[in-house]
Amino acid sequence: MSSDTTYHVRPAAAAPPGPRVKPQPKVSALSSPFTYNPSDDGTDENLLILLHGLGDTQVAFGKLGRSLNLPQTATLALRAPAQIPYLYEDAFQWYPSFDHLGELIAQPNPTPALDYVLKVLDHLTRDCAWPPHHIHLFGFAQGGSVAAESALKWWRRELDVQKGPTSSEARPLGSVVSVGGPLLSYPTLQTVCPTPILVFRRLPPAEDALASEALAAFRKGFSLVVEAKRSGEGMPRSKDEWYPIMKFWSERLGRRQVEGLYEVMSGQS
Repeated sequence: MSSDTTYHVRPAAAAPPGPRVKPQPKVSALSSPFTYNPSDDGTDENLLILLHGLGDTQVAFGKLGRSLNLPQTATLALRAPAQIPYLYEDAFQWYPSFDHLGELIAQPNPTPALDYVLKVLDHLTRDCAWPPHHIHLFGFAQGGSVAAESALKWWRRELDVQKGPTSSEARPLGSVVSVGGPLLSYPTLQTVCPTPILVFRRLPPAEDALASEALAAFRKGFSLVVEAKRSGEGMPRSKDEWYPIMKFWSERLGRRQVEGLYEVMSGQS
């Protein structure tokens, strides 16, 4: 150790404003079943909202949110508000997906889902003390499309509220991860959404392969698009497949300094 180096101890930065433990969402406000898990470490600095795919429910994604065990991160798994007609089991859709013959609609209208997710976001930011930039979306397939489209719709509304296409007061969401979910619209924004998005896509010949052309739409709407390509089917399964997603979150999730801790600073005497 150099003899002319001194070390100073100072208190760590104070915790930012806002409650360390956030109020839980209210059933009456969300109007559809959900699974909420507060952060395991007792500090709700981030909120990860999980959106399931077509024909599923929130149950499995609620378990996924808990198993991720992200630091200082609460999780909220939402159930899509509409049940798929003519099915007896619990199978839900974010927006009308089938015609009267039971065929998939080629160009669906996601408006009902986006209105619902924005209603949820309004409740979380207004009543549960979540800053928008600490809210992160994760969606699979149809849920991935809804996550990305919701981030764009939230951003458009923020720009409208602030009365200008370049307003510095507009508040974007923290991040989006879309697993196999393309955008359903082609964005036309004067100011692209600054929310970073990771697009996890399967490669052909997978049934749920996302065409490389779909990335053009994401880049039209978002200023930062990260791509992760993998072979196989469905949700990420292995540690290797989850790695790009966990890395993406590690660079974007907020971290609150805990009061009472100290940090060591070095300097020259």
